[in-house]
Amino acid sequence: MPESSRAELLERYQRAQAQFTDRVDAVPPGRWDTPALPPWSVADLVAHLTAEQLWVPPLLAGEPLDAVGSRIPTGTGDLLGDDPLTAWETAADAALTAWALDDEPDRTVELSRGPTPATHYLLEMTADLTVHAWDLARATGGDTRLDADLVAAALDFAELHVGPDGVPGVVGPPLPVPPSADPLTALLARYGRRG
Repeated sequence: MPESSRAELLERYQRAQAQFTDRVDAVPPGRWDTPALPPWSVADLVAHLTAEQLWVPPLLAGEPLDAVGSRIPTGTGDLLGDDPLTAWETAADAALTAWALDDEPDRTVELSRGPTPATHYLLEMTADLTVHAWDLARATGGDTRLDADLVAAALDFAELHVGPDGVPGVVGPPLPVPPSADPLTALLARYGRRG
């Protein structure tokens, strides 16, 4: 995939957010405690993505990691409250706004693994949203079909940044797939999942 412009990266991120939003909105009543991704429930998965979005504005503003971490809730109930969809949408909107208003696209942000180029962080978040949209849909019996462009971009990212051992503590080792595997199957396998 050729290198994308910043506008294309932002548009892709926005589409990945929208794809995840559609899956959150489709969670049937009574399914929030359903297992989604060990050890997470559906609610835990949505809370994880909500927290990720909440980190974006202060990190892009250059705030220190420790200061940001002390302000972001960590519990599922604290993150989602009584209205998971609104909690998710509010966090996602704030993150998208922060990315769109960022006037230093070449900046470095401080992540738990160390200084990271902001563009890499944006690509990683887009891939994470894409894979977790599938996780959420699978857990709730929803639509597991994903935007083909988002799948291709996430697969490109994963092939460069998810090594043979996965990402220790974050992503398990990739699963084997035949060379003829479709892009979604290859992406899921790269993140240790079977479609």
